[in-house]
Amino acid sequence: MLTILGFAMIATFLVLIMMKKMSPIAALVLIPALFCVFVGKGAKLGDYVIEGVTSLAPTAAMLMFAIVYFGVMIDVGLFDPIVRGILKFCKADPMRIVVGTAILAAIVSLDGDGSTTFMITVSAMYPLYKRLKMSLVVMTGVAAMANGVMNTLPWGGPTARAATALKLDASDIFVPMIPALAVGLLAVFVLSYFLGLRERKRLGVLTLNEVLVEEKETETVLVGSAGSGSGAAKSPVKTGGSGSGTDAEDTEDDERFQALDPGRPTLRPKLYWFNALLTVGLLTAMIMEWLPIPVLFLLGAALALTVNFPHIPDQKARLAAHADNVLNVSGMVFAAAVFTGVLQGTGMVDHMAKWMVDVIPEGMGPHMALVTGVLSLPLTYFMSNDGFYFGVLPVLAEAGAAHGVTPLEMARASLVGQPLHMSSPLVPAVYVLVGMAKVEFGDHTKFVVKWAALTCLIILAAGMLFGII
Repeated sequence: MLTILGFAMIATFLVLIMMKKMSPIAALVLIPALFCVFVGKGAKLGDYVIEGVTSLAPTAAMLMFAIVYFGVMIDVGLFDPIVRGILKFCKADPMRIVVGTAILAAIVSLDGDGSTTFMITVSAMYPLYKRLKMSLVVMTGVAAMANGVMNTLPWGGPTARAATALKLDASDIFVPMIPALAVGLLAVFVLSYFLGLRERKRLGVLTLNEVLVEEKETETVLVGSAGSGSGAAKSPVKTGGSGSGTDAEDTEDDERFQALDPGRPTLRPKLYWFNALLTVGLLTAMIMEWLPIPVLFLLGAALALTVNFPHIPDQKARLAAHADNVLNVSGMVFAAAVFTGVLQGTGMVDHMAKWMVDVIPEGMGPHMALVTGVLSLPLTYFMSNDGFYFGVLPVLAEAGAAHGVTPLEMARASLVGQPLHMSSPLVPAVYVLVGMAKVEFGDHTKFVVKWAALTCLIILAAGMLFGII
């Protein structure tokens, strides 16, 4: 019964948000509360929620101060050279912009943290997508998939969890997987290329005229032409879907497009190298695990604000400028804590995992690595990485060992589902992505699931072809 209710709760949540019948925050809170009552454990709902909030509180704190830190770094101009480089590559061509999104997300993902990756990627690419009236779900989907592939880095989380759960060395798991993961990342780039061609076909050919290129430039003017043969220059026309909006929204989009204006008063060019070294030091400390990540971002945000904006009114203004993102993301995380708290507290996750293992046919024993790779798609989507790697993977590995499948093969196969996992409603970073991009979570889910699942299967097929899995 708990198995059925667990799957029913997840299905109800996904259906309601994809149909836009409820907001993600409301659905994350009310749906698990209702199913907790169905299970007959409504009296313990408070305990489950408190436990879930307690477990996710460090993540919420990390996201809050990470948003403030990277928001300040964007304000002071740390990422302007990256943005200019991407813009020069993209040249307002929708195909290049989508590919550039994937490349940027993959590069920034080297820090191992999805939230920071999405903050930097969206901050750099959002203005261009909005001004060209491109689909924002393409941006969020491509960024999530690129980050999902890169999330398998040893310091990204899943590889370390698999190594810990099966008592293996993380490098023994990751290094042989590099060829398969490279194929997966290439698949994301190829998919980005075709999605970009689709956007180019929808919007027509566009050109970007930058009035002033270097530090002296004050604005960027976009001139669109409906096709290569069009002689009249005009602004890109509004289209339906994510490209349409009200005048108020267009005004806000123009303001955000100018957020990286080289003439903005928040720039601190004399402190550029200080900010760069501070960021490198922060990421190094995070990778080396010198301090807990929430503490690092708390210290980093405080130091960045103090040095770049020594006057208290200026600090308050920067905090106010990023308060909307902070509140939106932290609210989502704490709402997700209700969902995960009920799933784990009621035992639904354990029963769902056991059922998935039990339904595996006996004849599939020698192919348990393949089975694990396939199961990693739904299981890492419907439960946290901790639940999968510490709860399910050891059981699957034990079953595989009985048929001669090595723990290393099982561990590598377990990484296959990460491109899909990064869009799971249980991953806090995805709310940073959709929140900053102003995309409905349901729209993002409907777009990305099929492409992310395809990327996962490509990685699995490459791993088997190369003899890694």
